[in-house]
Amino acid sequence: MASSASTSHVNALQSKHAGLEAKLRDELARPAPDTAMIQALKKQKLKLKEEIARC
Repeated sequence: MASSASTSHVNALQSKHAGLEAKLRDELARPAPDTAMIQALKKQKLKLKEEIARC
């Protein structure tokens, strides 16, 4: 059961990471990207990636 919960947690984190990646791509595609938004998204992605690595 613990491994199933862990797998589910990792899948949820990967899903959030993919969502942040999509938001980042959208922001970068804008004519005038918001650099503060880009930085915030990158930080969130990094935190998720580190958490996934710990699992």
